[in-house]
Amino acid sequence: MMYSIKRLLPHVLIIIGFVVISLAYFSPVLQGKAIFQSDIMHYIGMAKQQNEFRKNTGTETYWTNSAFGGMPTYQLGAKYPHNYIKKLDSILRFLPRPADYLFLYMIGIYILLLVLKLDYKLAGLGALAFGFSTYLIIILGVGHNAKAHAIAYMPLVLSGILLAFQKRYVAGFLLTAVAMALEICANHFQMSYYLFLLVVVLGIVYFIDALKRQQLPHFFKAVGILIIAVILSVGLNATNVLATQEYVKSSTRGQSELTINPDGSPKDMTTGLDKDYITEYSYGFLESFNLFIPRLMGGGAREDVGTDSAMYKFYTNIGATPVEAARQVENTPTYWGDQPIVEAPAYVGAVVLFLFVLALFLVKGRLKWWLVTGTIVSLLLSYGKNLGFITDFFIDFVPFYSKFRAVSSIQVILELCIPVLAMVGLARLLGNKLTLEDKMKALMYATSITAGLALLFLLFKSTFFDFVGANDGYYRQAYGTYGQSFVEALRQDRERFFTQDTIRTLIFVLLSAALVWSYLKNKLNSNKIIIGLALLIVFDLVGVDRRYVNNDNFVPASQVNTPFHPNAADKAIMKDKGHFRVFDVMGSPARASYFHNSLTGYHAAKLGRYNELFNFHIQKNNIEVLNMLNTKYIIAEDEQQQPKAYTRFTEPNGNAWFVSDLERVADANTEIRLLDSINTKQKAITTMDMASRRFELDSTARIDLEVVQPNYLKYQTHNSNDGFMVCSEIYYMPGWQAYIDGKPVDHIRVNYVLRGLLVPKGTHSVEFRFDPQVIHRGSSIALTSSIVLGVLLLGGFFYERKSKGGIKEK
Repeated sequence: MMYSIKRLLPHVLIIIGFVVISLAYFSPVLQGKAIFQSDIMHYIGMAKQQNEFRKNTGTETYWTNSAFGGMPTYQLGAKYPHNYIKKLDSILRFLPRPADYLFLYMIGIYILLLVLKLDYKLAGLGALAFGFSTYLIIILGVGHNAKAHAIAYMPLVLSGILLAFQKRYVAGFLLTAVAMALEICANHFQMSYYLFLLVVVLGIVYFIDALKRQQLPHFFKAVGILIIAVILSVGLNATNVLATQEYVKSSTRGQSELTINPDGSPKDMTTGLDKDYITEYSYGFLESFNLFIPRLMGGGAREDVGTDSAMYKFYTNIGATPVEAARQVENTPTYWGDQPIVEAPAYVGAVVLFLFVLALFLVKGRLKWWLVTGTIVSLLLSYGKNLGFITDFFIDFVPFYSKFRAVSSIQVILELCIPVLAMVGLARLLGNKLTLEDKMKALMYATSITAGLALLFLLFKSTFFDFVGANDGYYRQAYGTYGQSFVEALRQDRERFFTQDTIRTLIFVLLSAALVWSYLKNKLNSNKIIIGLALLIVFDLVGVDRRYVNNDNFVPASQVNTPFHPNAADKAIMKDKGHFRVFDVMGSPARASYFHNSLTGYHAAKLGRYNELFNFHIQKNNIEVLNMLNTKYIIAEDEQQQPKAYTRFTEPNGNAWFVSDLERVADANTEIRLLDSINTKQKAITTMDMASRRFELDSTARIDLEVVQPNYLKYQTHNSNDGFMVCSEIYYMPGWQAYIDGKPVDHIRVNYVLRGLLVPKGTHSVEFRFDPQVIHRGSSIALTSSIVLGVLLLGGFFYERKSKGGIKEK
């Protein structure tokens, strides 16, 4: 018993240390503050309607009317029945946000390094190296919480896989099932997909190794066990997975029926996103080196260059006061890389990269090769359009690769692989399996490569770099007669940043090399070198992290929880208690969604047909399209450039109406083009299986909307003739079900995005309910999977106890 406690004590202390470190870095959370995240601000705007519905009714709506005319909430924080893995995730994220994600980063990589049989001290060091990698901190600053969430569980998934290949089949199965379930639960399928690519690399390397060692039966046994574990993990998240799979076909990630662009030109046909959209954020070749030198490409899109800068002198020279100049230089566009915009460089750390290069000469075997291959593949794919032949191959032939944008974010894989191999290399350095000569030789090579690269950049910076950005031509024009002086001052500050950070990197490399040399010369013991490297890693990474995410990012929690406040336009519109839509042409994308049923919103996977309608017609203010969407108000600037609610000068069609003409057209191209010319109050068009037909309109006919909820609408129709009813609501067949007088009936898509149905003459009750069967089916699978996992965890616990007991007796 005492032995077990003594054995566990270091791990408990390490975990407590992670808690303290996470809270220390994000210390304002202890004062009741919250980090201001732009993406979360937009999410709160988008999700307000569904959150209020949940709060007021105690039930969940899987549809919201507040954004893009209406859309499912599957990717807006929907809560599903029997999602018990989500409850486990909530327990693990017990710290205040975003300290919880930093803690998850560190605990996950710590477990992975323990599985790789590293000492707890080295595992703790690796946790610091991974957790404070600049990109992982930056995404917390801007609110990419789901991305951070998914990245944090990657090491746990790898831990389970490696346990299975270590012939610890039961532990490997259980950890993989739970970890992969948590990974899927994080709900960032792009990051999970990148993890899958890394696992494929790992699998290929282990297969080749098993082939060489004649251990293929063990390999396939491990793979079979892991496949079952992954299937179980999918089952635990069945509702989310099935709902997402169903939705993606109708989203912008699915295949469009259109073959033309809004300007009439032929459209590039893909099964996923547009290629230019996928590769918009492509990493530059030279930009790769900011993994090693943080501000090699100028740092983030906007940097504070300080009062000792050339930009400060520029502003004072053109007449700005010292205070005005100081304010201006706080947001200097120093970034001059290939991407449209970056928040900060994806800095892995000079010390960590030095140890990684050192490991290349110390570590042998399959572990090295899957980590190195993963790093290389990640880097090559991050180049996107700058390495077009590889990217095009993946977009065209690798399943699902075309579903994701921002290819540079695949660098999360190298940000995981590099610190892991660095720590394994350090373990080899501190171990006894290698000769002193081999270790000294590796130190010489690593120092020569890393320090030599920094020196090369310093000595020949004018040869390699021009410090000219893609937008410099714009700045030259925008500043008129001062344009050239502005750009020259900007170039000087970029060069200054480059020089400062290159020297900084060189110093960290030399200090790290000095620590390793001192250890090899018996001037330091293993504990002291670990402490020394820990201090260097923290000082290095945190020093860069704090440039971009620090206490200034925190605001009172109330400001985060209530990011929008009604302006004069919002207050005027909210006096109208009717059911209608608002088109905000001047506010932030999700602001209108916070207060109204909006035509706009903020989401990376909106409904595809609505997005096409927006591009073809709504953003061009097509009156008939705005009418059919029941757009009653437009928020735009008044003469004083303040937001004002303008009532439409033409009457919107209302919530629902009877048309006199239903026309079936040949294809989606024709349907969307005709919306330029038809009177949507009188005529509806469709491509669905419905014969063209004319209807006699009764002048006294009317449709009254009696009940309005996000997931339920009830109309009362009065018509002396059979009629065709068009609703100003977005069509989504997988979830919406129509009823007339309580009996289910079919409805069709009309006018490209709306719902329509035949209604017999007389007075009738017409209802629409959003009751997606995928939720019922998925929750049943999730419940069954949870029971199975519970039984297996209990069985695994007793099996492991019995196995250890048997070993002890022996």
